Order: sequence, then structure tokens, then C-alpha cells
Amino acid sequence: MKNVGKIDKIIRYIIGIALLSLLFLVHSNLRFLGLIGLVPILTAAFGFCPLYALFGINTCSTKK
Repeated sequence: MKNVGKIDKIIRYIIGIALLSLLFLVHSNLRFLGLIGLVPILTAAFGFCPLYALFGINTCSTKK
């Protein structure tokens, strides 16, 4: 069941790409924190966020 809406997906993609860019912009071991960017990208791609499910949040539109 999908629980991530259109605007939410766009925001997740932007945040994910920004975090992944740390892999190329930071030259210390902290750059690997950029891999955290995979989480919002994957949740946007699948349209499902486990934390949203846990807390009962759904940002999908109710229109069909």
C-alpha cells in the first residue's frame, strides 16, 4: 500500500540527491553519510515509507 504522495516524493528526491552529492563534495570520511540519501530516494521510488505506516501517516491524494 502506497503512503507517499506526489509532493512528498518530489521533496524526498531533492533531499536524497542533495545528500548523495556529499559523496562527491566532501573529502573526509563524513562523505559516506551521503549514502543516507538512498533512503528518501528509495521511499520515493517505491511510494512507501515504513515510518509513515508506523505512525499512520498517508500523504497520497484521496482522489482516484
